[in-house]
Amino acid sequence: MSLLDRITALEEEIARAEARTAHEVERFRVAMLGRQGAVTELFDAFRELPPEEKRALGQRLNQLKRAAQERVDTWKARADAADAAATPTVDLSAPAATTLPGGLHPITIVRDRIVDIFTRMGYTVSQGPEVEDDHHNFSALNFPPDHPARDMQDTFFVADPDGRTAAGLALRTHTSSVQVRVMEAGAPPFRTVSPGRVYRNEAISARAHCMFHQVEALYVDRGVTFAELKGTLQHFVHALFGPDVAVRLRPSYFPFTEPSAEVDMSCTICAGKGCAVCKHTGWLEIMGCGMVDPAVLSNCGIDPGEYSGFALGMGIERVAQLLYRVPDLRLYWENDVRFLEQFAAAHLRG
Repeated sequence: MSLLDRITALEEEIARAEARTAHEVERFRVAMLGRQGAVTELFDAFRELPPEEKRALGQRLNQLKRAAQERVDTWKARADAADAAATPTVDLSAPAATTLPGGLHPITIVRDRIVDIFTRMGYTVSQGPEVEDDHHNFSALNFPPDHPARDMQDTFFVADPDGRTAAGLALRTHTSSVQVRVMEAGAPPFRTVSPGRVYRNEAISARAHCMFHQVEALYVDRGVTFAELKGTLQHFVHALFGPDVAVRLRPSYFPFTEPSAEVDMSCTICAGKGCAVCKHTGWLEIMGCGMVDPAVLSNCGIDPGEYSGFALGMGIERVAQLLYRVPDLRLYWENDVRFLEQFAAAHLRG
């Protein structure tokens, strides 16, 4: 059965379905939208399709998922209303509940906001292993053998049981390795965002940590230009920080992009006038970016004469610092409930 036939059959099944109790609603949700649900299986099959088939079926598949979710929401509201009507009057003399609701970690909140902005621009989400080989972490990204990032002080290399360094394996130093895997796995166009945890052998301080999170984006197609990169950056910054934030690019260097740039945004604390946070410059660095180096495209089996692309990447902790004005990166890792409760409450309100 083709994917289109499976979608059509599932549309008819959802239209016929009915659930009245909360148990029936949950059973339908798991069967359709759970990790092993019927709709989820279709999305897994969709990822394997060639780009032209994805364009033809993507909207239909999204409509199917929305239809299933709308059925769940409608039934759940009806079941909740029925339960509320049957619930006895609250006893105001009973002791107050002392269990506090949980909440998402601030890094998770910021990651989801970043990914949501890119998915609304048409980007897919890609994942990859945290233990990476030399090819995906360095060589394919145009890191020469003598590049400083390969030195032991910057990278956590993986050792075998005898204590010797395993050949070519290390904890990934960036999620650019995921982009290499995406480019090697298929043919352009690619438009994907790669969130994940990365590792670098650095001293832990208020501004740095040996383990942190990144989100990197990649767009490869015919005729991709630096102007598109700049427009994407401006849209992202305005969507996350507000329309009044200014964006500027400064020339920089990265092995895997050429030309490369550092991206600054006007300080949200002093509105660009200069303060201690922005070191009285009025600007805060937020990410790096650039056009994908033709050598990287070649390393991934893509003809740089036919295709071009851009990439950008940012540290989630850094973005969270700018959003929440957290003075010390170590606070994100200490699991202090007093610190985390602030974000849980804000997230529940928002």
